[in-house]
Amino acid sequence: MILAWDLRDSERTVEGLREYLRDYAVEAFSEVDGMHLKVWFSHPAQQIWGAVYLWDSAEAIARNRPPAPSKSIELIGYPPTSESVFEVEAITAQGDAWQAFADLGRAMQER
Repeated sequence: MILAWDLRDSERTVEGLREYLRDYAVEAFSEVDGMHLKVWFSHPAQQIWGAVYLWDSAEAIARNRPPAPSKSIELIGYPPTSESVFEVEAITAQGDAWQAFADLGRAMQER
């Protein structure tokens, strides 16, 4: 799942939301049931803020609507301006890190 905000209509900025990550979100999201990974991204020049989530299943997404324990909607003042949900086919990472994701994705489950 990819969620993104265009912050141009918010009082918040990319720079201001970094404090939210440091002081709350990174640790809080480490405990979310059904979520393997969350990566926050930004484009400061365009004031775009968002996250990529890797969930166990569609059911895990449904159980976590909006993605708890997120305070983003409250801080930004409105829901994401873009939301997309995709199926993962396969995942890799540098070095041995890929092994943590080796069995995830439809391509890997259909062997």
